[in-house]
Parts: sequence; C-alpha cells; structure tokens
Amino acid sequence: MKIATYNVNGVNGRLEVLLRWLQEAEPDVVCLQELKAPQEKFPAKAIEAAGYGAVWLGQKSWNGVAILVRGQEPHLTRKGLPGDPEDVQSRYIEAIFDGVVIGGLYLPNGNPYPGPKFDYKLRWFERLHDYAAELLELEVPVVLAGDYNVMPTELDVYKPERWTNDALFRVEVREAFKNLVDQGWTDALRELHPGERIYTFWDYFRNAYARDAGLRIDHFLLSSEAAARLSNAEVDKHVRGWDHSSDHAPVWIELSNKPVKKRRTKA
Repeated sequence: MKIATYNVNGVNGRLEVLLRWLQEAEPDVVCLQELKAPQEKFPAKAIEAAGYGAVWLGQKSWNGVAILVRGQEPHLTRKGLPGDPEDVQSRYIEAIFDGVVIGGLYLPNGNPYPGPKFDYKLRWFERLHDYAAELLELEVPVVLAGDYNVMPTELDVYKPERWTNDALFRVEVREAFKNLVDQGWTDALRELHPGERIYTFWDYFRNAYARDAGLRIDHFLLSSEAAARLSNAEVDKHVRGWDHSSDHAPVWIELSNKPVKKRRTKA
C-alpha cells in the first residue's frame, strides 16, 4: 500500500501538477493539504477522472484537507479535530482504507511568534496529542500524515540558527512534536533515513530549491501496527522543480501486507 501526503498550495491553481504527479506516482492513498478552496469548489470531477475517489473539508482562501483513494470512495470517519467545537479551520480529515486508519492533517503555521497564532498552534498540538492517544488505543494500523509545520531537529532544517524564533522551529513546538512521537508513534521518513539530510519544502524565494535550502515539515507518524509494515519512505523531490509546482514536494510511504522482518535503511 502506497500512501502519500502532499501540500498542494492551492488544489485548483495547481491541479495540472497534481494530476501529472498522480499519473506518474500512482499512490493508493493521498492526503492533501492547503486546498485553498471552499467545499463546493473542490475539483472532484477531475480527481475522479484521474481514477480517485475523494473526501474533503474545504475552506475559502485558506487551509483545507482531503483524502484521495485510488479506484474507490474513501470511507470517511471524521471531519475536524476534536477538542474545540469553536474551531472552524479545516485542518483534519480521517478515513479508513484496507484496514488502515488514515488521518490527514494540516497543523497551523503559528507565525508570527509570539502571538495568538502561535498560541493557537500549541493548543492545536495539544488536541492532536489527546486524540492521537485515543487512536493508539484502537490497536490497529494508524497513519497520521500531513504538513505538521515543524522541523523536529536541526537535521531537518537548512541553517537552523536562522530559525530559532520561527514558529516552525521554536523549542515549544519541537517539544510538542517529540511528546506526540513519544506516545508510541514512528516518524516513518526518519526511521528509514536516519542521519540523512532530507527535505520536503523549499521556499519560492532566494533560489531555495536549486540550492537545496529546505525544511522537513511534512511527516508520517505510524502506530506500532503500521510501523511494523513500513517498507519504504521517500520524497518525490523532483516534483518541486516542475513549472508552477507547490513549494512542498509529495512524500510517500509503502506498507507491506505483512510485518517487515528487515527494513532497508540509508545511513
């Protein structure tokens, strides 16, 4: 099973790029973030023509998340992260596919620090922490995939000294991510690429992509049941170089049908 996450940075404006990548990569499941489209403007017909069923939670101009499944309609299990009924931002969606619970998320950016946006980010992290604990109690394969807007370590950011007071790298945010992982989750990309400098985002400015001045902010967290089946995890970095592409690249993992005895790793 190939599961991908992709912050498309505008699903309608970059639909051609998304469809091109879907045809090339053929993922079984895709979590999309930053749709930047209201519910009624999601390009469902174009996605269907590409061979994917979809569930989505749109929002005008900002945010928005979706889950695509190849060849069938996703079985929707949740829209919105629990814990704050007054939170109307479209940042979490969940579905079940082939016995795997898949949560697609777009964690708040949080800038500028300090300020109310940063406070909201930490509260959202707390809600995710609480709900993730409930998911672990199910004792089934669970995948939490998306744009977490956090670089967990200095290895995950180009020139970390420049990011000390950015909301994506503040110590409070990195601690929140670590506390989440410490519940019992596996960071899939880091699991198979220990010690490797690997990025998922390159800014549009200062020729960042060509210089490989990037950030690793798109993550897969796997429950132990899913982590036991992890066989591959990669970034489709070349997609970032396509014309009119998102500033993120697609990231994907593969889960085997059975537990993996020996994982392939890269030093």
